[in-house]
Amino acid sequence: MKTAARISTLAMVAALSGCATSNNPNDPLEGFNRAMFSFNDTVDKVALKPAAQAYQFVLPEFVQTGIGNFFGNIGDLWSAVNQIMQGRVETGVTSFMRVAVNTTFGLGGVLDVSTEARLTKQKSDFGQTLGKWGVGSGPYVVLPLLGPSTIRDTAALPADFYGDLWSYKKPVRWRNVGSVVRVIDKRAQLLDASNLLEDAALDKYDFVRDTYLQSRQSQIDGNKDEGKTSKEEVIKP
Repeated sequence: MKTAARISTLAMVAALSGCATSNNPNDPLEGFNRAMFSFNDTVDKVALKPAAQAYQFVLPEFVQTGIGNFFGNIGDLWSAVNQIMQGRVETGVTSFMRVAVNTTFGLGGVLDVSTEARLTKQKSDFGQTLGKWGVGSGPYVVLPLLGPSTIRDTAALPADFYGDLWSYKKPVRWRNVGSVVRVIDKRAQLLDASNLLEDAALDKYDFVRDTYLQSRQSQIDGNKDEGKTSKEEVIKP
């Protein structure tokens, strides 16, 4: 897994070398990134957004909620693993409990019983774990189809893929169908936000980049603060 991550990072750096066109220290690859952002935006307008709109129109809201809960429950397990690797043991145990409760009493995760039981949902990935371990984010980069990322988060993608239980689903045709539904469901959840962004008089690229970088840093800083709090609580008499 470490080798795959290292290869991914080196490949990305090699592919993007020579593309630096920005004075923004967080975005030295802006020329490449804007081109990739435009490509992704076109794919979204032509295929993904219409599919999400049709999905939202055809399926009742409770069905959409159930689909989102199901895949969210699967994601909670990998979140729990990362939270424990970050030293956030209490949060990781809570995420494990969410999976156990929702899988057992929530029809395999279709119903979010855990939230009603006040088991808070917190999403974590391996990119956040690397940040917690002190790995710098590196330059901002826009990945084809996957969207905003950084060199660190890109290197973490193989681990996130292998940590996703759905990637082991068999037969493969059901895995592929589920993966498509998962993507469309996520896009449908963002329809209102994306419509507001399109209507606003601003540079979409700058807005998405700055929001992503601030959000990721906030997540990592929050994880560090949580770890400090936990240590302080342990040494209290």
